[in-house]
Amino acid sequence: MKMKKILNLFVALSILLCATVSCSNWLAVDLEDSILEDKLFETNEGYTSVLNGVYTKMNTYYGSTLSMGVIDAMAKLYHMSSSHNYYPYFNYDFEGSAFEGTSGALWTGMYNLIANLNVLLEKCDEADNALFPNYYPYIKGEALALRAMLHFDLFRLYGPIYSEESKTNLTIPYQATTDKTIQPLLPAEEVMNKVIADLKAASELLKDDAVRTDGVLNSDSEDPNETADFRYRQYRLNYYAVQGLLARAYLWIGDKENAYTTAKAIITEVEEKKTFDWTPKADIQSSTAPDLIFSTEVMFGLYNLKRVNLYNGLFKNTAGYSSALTFYGSSMEDGYKNAKVTWFYDQLDDLRRTEMWEVATLEENTEFSGVKEHQATVFGKYKDIQTSETRRYMIPLLRMSEIYLIAAECTSDVTEGLGYVNAIREHRNCVNIDAASVASKDALQEYIDDEFYRETIGEGQIYFYYKRHAMTTIMESDFSYGSYGAYYTTIGMQLQDYVWPLPKVETDKRLN
Repeated sequence: MKMKKILNLFVALSILLCATVSCSNWLAVDLEDSILEDKLFETNEGYTSVLNGVYTKMNTYYGSTLSMGVIDAMAKLYHMSSSHNYYPYFNYDFEGSAFEGTSGALWTGMYNLIANLNVLLEKCDEADNALFPNYYPYIKGEALALRAMLHFDLFRLYGPIYSEESKTNLTIPYQATTDKTIQPLLPAEEVMNKVIADLKAASELLKDDAVRTDGVLNSDSEDPNETADFRYRQYRLNYYAVQGLLARAYLWIGDKENAYTTAKAIITEVEEKKTFDWTPKADIQSSTAPDLIFSTEVMFGLYNLKRVNLYNGLFKNTAGYSSALTFYGSSMEDGYKNAKVTWFYDQLDDLRRTEMWEVATLEENTEFSGVKEHQATVFGKYKDIQTSETRRYMIPLLRMSEIYLIAAECTSDVTEGLGYVNAIREHRNCVNIDAASVASKDALQEYIDDEFYRETIGEGQIYFYYKRHAMTTIMESDFSYGSYGAYYTTIGMQLQDYVWPLPKVETDKRLN
């Protein structure tokens, strides 16, 4: 099937990227063999192969680091002892070797992907357009969007909490050419202007994206002569996903007017066309193949054949006490009264609670002397369920519910905002929030916060959400004891813990 062919291209390009990217040169694509480069860009397949290679290589950085692992540990979502593998991130040990290694690998790898994208973009503009008239807007549009996304996520990590005071702070380079010289660190405002400019240019190129007329196209064409290059749009930065990133970027810099306009336009068009429709309750609760990632609502995600390995290593009870990311508490008899899952969800029958969490025994517990087992509530969003390839290997990076919450946060109409929040709750088997309890934007914001956490846990967005709001208190990971038993409360958060220091691989090169 054509999806298999696409995967083969992904694998081939991973090898190609390793061969063509100089690991010793932090911002360079070192295509030493000019014949290889010329041949690669002689055909449509060559261009799509380079682009597919970037998508597939992103799994290295958006797997255990920027989606379900490190970045969620830094949001203090899970119970974690000092012996846990992720404790250095949980404890913001920026000076430690574990964090420095992760940060350096992420920085180098992401900029190498950007460098590959810049070669691709340069070749697009040099090419004879007659060679790929249908390919040009897709290839260049997605490449621009990917360049913006990678820079944006680096900025969200290493940049300051964005404000009028901090927008002049020097942050990261924005690499927009194939120039191999070290690029200057740019002010926060300039980086974000470039992110937004790339996303706007990508949107214009992708305005006729097939996703707008034919939907996500998550199947092969019945026409054996039709290419799959323009199908499987959930796994590409399609037009709607680019617009979603644009709304996210506007909100990051506090431009709520443009964030709202962009989000509202997405919602209006997508609801009319049912492009990213709500996942039916029956599909979520299926006894044979439950859709625990609500896949129909994912605007953009990565295809990761090793997703089961990530689940086994991070969430499955056999991962062990020092590796598993779990919620504390597991007593089913008292209705999880002492479990964090009860505080995280406000309703017992919320589908995100009933279908994604279960009590399990963690193996090889070494925290308590002489105890070999420990009960905990484990997360099942990424269970390996034998189902369609388009769902089984998906790692969501942007979903429609975030767009609803952006619109809710940015509208000046509290009633309208509450409508967006209740639209999500309705499809999660939750009762609507009574309008009488939401008398102000501040009151509404608390509900927006809660729904954002419930929607995106395991997807690497909560730490960034805390940072954007400059939160100095967040929900604690472990329980406290009082006269009525266990309970959860908030803990203090230091604002400096939202800003990653530039890695040594970067600072050392600048010093030298």
